[in-house]
Amino acid sequence: MNVLLLLVGFVLLVVGGNYLLKSAVGFSLLLNIPKIVIGMTIVSFATSAPELIVSLNAALDGHADIALGNVIGSNIANLGLVLAIIILISPIIVKEGFYKIDWPVMMISSLLLYFFVAFDGELQRYEGVILFAMLIAFLVYLLKFQKPAIVDELPEDDVQLPLYKNILFLAFGGLALWSGSELLVKGAVGLATNFNVSERIIGVTVVSIGTSVPELAASLIAILKKEKAISMGNLIGSNVFNILAVLGLTSIITPIKVLDFGLISNDLIWMLVISLIILPLNFIPVKMKFTWKEGLILIGIYIAFMIKTFL
Repeated sequence: MNVLLLLVGFVLLVVGGNYLLKSAVGFSLLLNIPKIVIGMTIVSFATSAPELIVSLNAALDGHADIALGNVIGSNIANLGLVLAIIILISPIIVKEGFYKIDWPVMMISSLLLYFFVAFDGELQRYEGVILFAMLIAFLVYLLKFQKPAIVDELPEDDVQLPLYKNILFLAFGGLALWSGSELLVKGAVGLATNFNVSERIIGVTVVSIGTSVPELAASLIAILKKEKAISMGNLIGSNVFNILAVLGLTSIITPIKVLDFGLISNDLIWMLVISLIILPLNFIPVKMKFTWKEGLILIGIYIAFMIKTFL
């Protein structure tokens, strides 16, 4: 049954990712908004919905380590696994907006989360309010000032859809991603618990990979269709959304108290490291471009994180 849940969940994620991409491209054309903004808002919000649902439910049920570990592990997987796979398939050319705005916001959010949790081992309500307020300010900036930060290919192939189709595809894609993630996470947790693994390890590995599959599905479909701005924007936006919205809203509803301090001493450090290293990789070895070489480095970091976590 657990294996069946995994398979059905994955199919729903792939289908949902395809329709979500169609909707995102349609909205970007209809509203004349840069695609990276669409990727960092509509697409990243929809693909991060599983993290929000899982973390909120886990926190309300008293499983704080799964709630926090899910987000930390998902952010690590988004960069070390999903981004790595994408640039192994196709290189991404980056413009200066990426390292001037998008990366700094992700890094500041990550550092803020670390200091909030490391200070007293708890993410409290007022800290959640601060995180969520930052998200609102970031979204306002994006919608008003953000310029394209990624170079797309084949823009002439874009097709502008009627508004009702954009809304329909968005709703169906988001629902399919959410449903698929729910099934996949249930199956994954069911398999993992058979091995008596701690909640923290389940959260940062099995659950986080499961909730990162929507990002992988949406980004893979985007990159294969040459929508690189949406693909990259989805990942950066998801990491920002995971911290500022998922943990922000969850901690506003119920404070998240760390039980296994390995989340602070190990997992959060890995999240900061892989978030930080994205910047120099944007310049070395090829300036303003992510290629297969950077992909191999990121995959290597992610494998090291997994090994260290289970040891």
